[in-house]
Amino acid sequence: MSTVEAGNRMRVVVGISGGVDSAVAALLLKRQGYAVSGLFMKNWEDDDADGYCPSRQDLIDAASVCDVIGIDLEAVNFSREYKERVFADFLREYEAGRTPNPDILCNSEIKFRCFLDHAMNMGAERIATGHYAQARAWEGDGCREYQLLKARDGTKDQSYFLYRLTQAQLAKTLFPLGALTKREVRRIAADAGLPVAAKKDSTGICFIGERPFREFLMRYLPTCPGEIHNLDDGCVLGEHQGLMYHTVGQRKGLGIGGIRARQDAAGGHDAWYVAGKDVAANVLYVVQGHNHPALLKDRLTALDLNWVAGRAPHAHWTYTARPRYRAPDTPCVIDSMEPDGEDVRAQIVFAQPQWALTSGQSVVLYESQVCLGGGIICTSFPH
Repeated sequence: MSTVEAGNRMRVVVGISGGVDSAVAALLLKRQGYAVSGLFMKNWEDDDADGYCPSRQDLIDAASVCDVIGIDLEAVNFSREYKERVFADFLREYEAGRTPNPDILCNSEIKFRCFLDHAMNMGAERIATGHYAQARAWEGDGCREYQLLKARDGTKDQSYFLYRLTQAQLAKTLFPLGALTKREVRRIAADAGLPVAAKKDSTGICFIGERPFREFLMRYLPTCPGEIHNLDDGCVLGEHQGLMYHTVGQRKGLGIGGIRARQDAAGGHDAWYVAGKDVAANVLYVVQGHNHPALLKDRLTALDLNWVAGRAPHAHWTYTARPRYRAPDTPCVIDSMEPDGEDVRAQIVFAQPQWALTSGQSVVLYESQVCLGGGIICTSFPH
């Protein structure tokens, strides 16, 4: 932040969730001289009293935080927008046999669209969130653009979830926690007497919470039993209740643990893993062994691409990529980008095989610390 911005009392609306990260983001901006106010978003109502999504307590915590910091708080309900723009897509993807990442869509559609629009209508000049990421203005080749960067704390970096942001969204966004570690954030909160300093981080589906996932999905998608096949020999091993309840690389919950096909090197029996789905035939394919060749692939196809700079990276240059949030950055090249109807299809080749590439998840590309963007993984099965 420049001293000019602070001196002008730039107005910033911070998304206050009731957790420690957003609380410290607001506190730091207030200390830096910004005119700060808070906005609490309620985005889920279907089962508000079941304990899985404690939005009422979160609102109480958010209000307590704002009272300590000395800023105003507004509560806004985006439940309808969340259902239409995020949850409906979430269900469609699962019904199609893919495994979506709702946090990514929630960021692009709710936190950086609905929230941003609402904040601008409130007279804000910027919004801020408690994400662990960084943004900077960069000038080169005669143009000015905004770059999305990894956070200093690599264990908490959330740039992966933000790769669908646009130049217009980044230009209006501040990430006050980008240069801090989680330990530092909790220390700042404790020193300031914030009531959420030791509050446990939220987990589970974005704004829906952590809950028994299969039971939750069954409320919206009916069961659709089908066969489980051994990919190697085609034998029927059991029955699944719906392809939507399984994802590539899954080990638990298959109901075939007692079936032994071969021993591992130590004389034990390899575990079964989901290797793929045939949606048309409603068949779930499984293999034995974590390192089975069917679970290891050195390339993928990505659709629905979004490049943060508004332009695609160079083909055949070496970048790094993450095909899932917790995956380590792995060298890769964009082998090709070709039209696919109204979309563009990218072929990405990795320097080494990747485990359990999953349709519906996102692959995100980086050039050093800069998040370039990415797309939705599209794999076909069986081969």
